[in-house]
Amino acid sequence: MKKLTNKEKEIMDLYWQHGPMFVRELQELYAEPRPHFNTLSTIVRILEREGFLAHKQFGNTYQYYPLISEAEYGRKSIAGIIKNYFDDSYLSAVSSFVKEEKISVEDLRELINKIEQEQ
Repeated sequence: MKKLTNKEKEIMDLYWQHGPMFVRELQELYAEPRPHFNTLSTIVRILEREGFLAHKQFGNTYQYYPLISEAEYGRKSIAGIIKNYFDDSYLSAVSSFVKEEKISVEDLRELINKIEQEQ
């Protein structure tokens, strides 16, 4: 899955928070000075072309809505990182976190216990 740019992520965050919107409604969510309508419209169409948004037509205008949830984007992003940087090994990724002290061995034990209880 394509990684969103900062501006694309900002716009997707607004769609994830507010649901279906017209570009004009999206623009109104920004503080002054607001981004130009055409700029937002261009980014929204790019997001649609890349499969993040879709639209419903209402007369001459389009209401856009997310095709992918924020959680799904997060899962796919993590999967891409693990594939590209950890040789598609989740074990290597977790080992790296332990080595860099991002997660403790105690935290791992707790996680394993939770997983075992759920099964």
